[in-house]
Amino acid sequence: MKKEAATPPLPSRNLPSFTSFYDIQQLLVEKILTCREVVEYYLSNIREQSHLGAFLEVYEEEALAQASIIDQKLAGGTAGRLAGMIIGLKDVLCHKDHPVQGGSQILNSFQSQFTATAVQRLLDEDVIIIGRQNCDEFAMGSSTENSSFFPTRNAVNPDHVPGGSSGGSAVAVQARMCTASLGSDTGGSIRQPAAFCGLVGLKPTYSRISRYGLIAYASSFDVIGTLTHTVEDSALLTEIMAGPDEYDSTASQLPVPAYSQQMTETPTSAKIAYLQNTLDHPGLHPDVKEKTEESLELLRQSGHMVEPVDFPLLEYVLPTYYILTMAEASSNLSRFDGVRYGYRSAESNTMEAMYKKTRTEAFGEEVQRRIMLGTFVLSASYYDAYYTKAQKVRRLLQNATRDLLDEYDFIVLPTTPTPAFKLGERATPIEMYLADLFTVQASIAGVSAISVPVGNSQAGLPIGLQIIGGAFKEGSLLAFADYFMRKNQAN
Repeated sequence: MKKEAATPPLPSRNLPSFTSFYDIQQLLVEKILTCREVVEYYLSNIREQSHLGAFLEVYEEEALAQASIIDQKLAGGTAGRLAGMIIGLKDVLCHKDHPVQGGSQILNSFQSQFTATAVQRLLDEDVIIIGRQNCDEFAMGSSTENSSFFPTRNAVNPDHVPGGSSGGSAVAVQARMCTASLGSDTGGSIRQPAAFCGLVGLKPTYSRISRYGLIAYASSFDVIGTLTHTVEDSALLTEIMAGPDEYDSTASQLPVPAYSQQMTETPTSAKIAYLQNTLDHPGLHPDVKEKTEESLELLRQSGHMVEPVDFPLLEYVLPTYYILTMAEASSNLSRFDGVRYGYRSAESNTMEAMYKKTRTEAFGEEVQRRIMLGTFVLSASYYDAYYTKAQKVRRLLQNATRDLLDEYDFIVLPTTPTPAFKLGERATPIEMYLADLFTVQASIAGVSAISVPVGNSQAGLPIGLQIIGGAFKEGSLLAFADYFMRKNQAN
């Protein structure tokens, strides 16, 4: 793990434990600790747990210097809404004058010349960025084993994966190396690691948060979201990041509600659908099924209408998702060619050889696989047979999902078919792709979705429950998720 400076001294007194930003704020207000001590606490945890491989780079000096500035602001009453919150960035988000590589060697030595809009909006509210976090190369993976640096390990059991592609971001929050992390979710890359690590993982509606400064994987699917311990922290971060952006024409122009102030607006009797064919799926782990059914029963006992619905299109979600995202990846990743920035092969004498060797040497196996398959489905001979057909099926899936959400307030289903699997256990791409089975529906539909922890498997591994809400209904989704978590914890 690369560091900017020598290890700073730890505070001389024991610090109280904290999980949420609310805890930190209270301690700062009561002057029990300073912002600098909060940063030192997280830096100490990062050093002690470096074997988990959560961070690619830690901004020690910078974070401590910024903390001192924010302590002065706090003393003067001029600090922003996020003063005291320490976050990490998945290695696909641009931060000016800092490296960003997408977990790949093809962007080796590259430094960003600008900051992503979502990141800048947090910085404007005095958030502190403690480092950049490991991920599957170009966000292509479900276990963070596809990183070109090293795999990330689950803090609950280091022999198991943390999920992906935002695995480093999830483990950093799970192991208390930062308050929250920003990740990206294309087909479940926030929700799946949240489930594997026992966290809250939010995928907002597509276009709710600007994608400016996010390294593109599949542009019509990519969403920036949050990994936190609490729903309240997710609501606050999303509220600040969301909204129109002159640098992203696809960003929604709709006004952004104050999500953090809507946490008590839970319906007394919500109408909830659950997908019966997800619970009957042969790949569903018994422990995941048990926790999901317990959650549904808890909602029934709490006075909500909980009804099974059939979703016969479920079998089409994975092939549709992978055809379309691989096609978009083929197009998006064509910009990494060794000509303008990043890695360039030294083993070439012609322009064509330079292109081929650069991409062959610097792209990992999974990225190469998706580029080639995406190029295949976009080729003249197969465009209509695969890409066009997949777009038509995508529309059917969108309509079917949104029709359900017109009739029901929420759709509930498992976040993942299984708890976290062991490193190296999924030997083939198909086995790995099946980890996304239950998360890609919300991505294809472009609606909001959240994963919340619902307990552990018999082996002690976290299990998540996914709640899908309507498009641009993050406020009600977050409020309901927070309500459910409190009910579940009290049960």
